[in-house]
Amino acid sequence: MTDQSFIQQLFFKNRKSFNHFPDKEVAENFTDELFDLLFTSYAGKYDTEEKLAAHYATIKNTFAALLFELIKDEQQVQQHTYQLFYELPEIYEALLLDAQAVLEFDPAALSIEEVLVAYPGFYAIAVYRIAHQLHVQGIKMLPRLLGEYAHSKTGIDIHPGAQIGKSFFIDHGTGIVIGETTVIGNDVKLYQGVTLGALNVAKANATTKRHPTIQDGVVIYSGATILGGATVIGRNSIIGGNVWLTYSVPSHSIVYNKSEIKVRDNNPLPEALNFVI
Repeated sequence: MTDQSFIQQLFFKNRKSFNHFPDKEVAENFTDELFDLLFTSYAGKYDTEEKLAAHYATIKNTFAALLFELIKDEQQVQQHTYQLFYELPEIYEALLLDAQAVLEFDPAALSIEEVLVAYPGFYAIAVYRIAHQLHVQGIKMLPRLLGEYAHSKTGIDIHPGAQIGKSFFIDHGTGIVIGETTVIGNDVKLYQGVTLGALNVAKANATTKRHPTIQDGVVIYSGATILGGATVIGRNSIIGGNVWLTYSVPSHSIVYNKSEIKVRDNNPLPEALNFVI
């Protein structure tokens, strides 16, 4: 096959098979533009309300154009655009609660402004809440694209299908993975390296609940791994660092790995133990 014939094959194949996905660069720009509109200073940007309203309209139009590349139906695009921006004030209020949780519980956070512009965990949550709304609306692919963009910038991987309650706090964040069917309650705190994943990744289980439920007030420290759709972490529990859990624990539990010092001899070392109090 010559180069020319191969190029022709690619051209016609791609035109036929791959014509229903959004422009990645436009999606990334939309994500940052919307985040900046909500959470960065207007000083020097908008000296009148009319200029702010015009920029808001531009972002809506960008989203509609992006969505049209995916749906190819103008009426559906208008409906989805209206729905997202109708829900935006509620998303904004939820994100302010998330930011307040960071400020309240992280001693290194000095101001709400610092949280908004300098905390990768907050950025990842913000993009998740927007992507989740798109997921709820039944939009395919675009929510994943937004989530993967946040993942690339922060190291935090939150599937848009996850259900996350109010006042969600991610500290540091790098390496966190939250699976599609995870359910997280209110006032939950996660530290870096936490995985909320599935026990079985077989494709046949795609429509089942594969990821754990984390109830209100739970704190999960760095490196903990919690797996399984039937696994429930009861409210106000504390999960220590590097714990591996595939079973439920009751409310008000403390789960941790016990560190022991043992002088090495000819006997094999005992396996690490998990304790539930």
